[in-house]
Amino acid sequence: MDDLDRKLLACLRANARESAASLAKALKVSRGTVQNRIARMQAEGVIQGFTVRTRPDMDAHRIRAIMTIAIEGERSRAVIRALQGLPEVTAVHTTNGRWDLVAELDTGSLAEFSRTLDQIRTIDGIASTETSLLLASV
Repeated sequence: MDDLDRKLLACLRANARESAASLAKALKVSRGTVQNRIARMQAEGVIQGFTVRTRPDMDAHRIRAIMTIAIEGERSRAVIRALQGLPEVTAVHTTNGRWDLVAELDTGSLAEFSRTLDQIRTIDGIASTETSLLLASV
């Protein structure tokens, strides 16, 4: 990755639907250079996909939370795999300090949220958890 790749990624983070021609103009390179670099970064796994961001208030009915997780012994990989298998877990982050992992949760109702918490708590290797609901995004 060089400076041009990093600038291209920054542009794509701002607007992944920007045309190759517009990106090329902004970066002062050819359209072919932009297309080739995007294709290379996709092939290398640097770019894993493109997504849509919505306003936080568009999904006001969603129940979103952050869960911090302590793991027993050396079971991180198994716990992470189990968490990634749950559709309600939108991201898993490793951390340092008191907690080993932070999981982002997103469910459609309190009942679904409760079921998700029950599922996570039964994952072998999890010592303890603490969950905080996200009330608003500012």
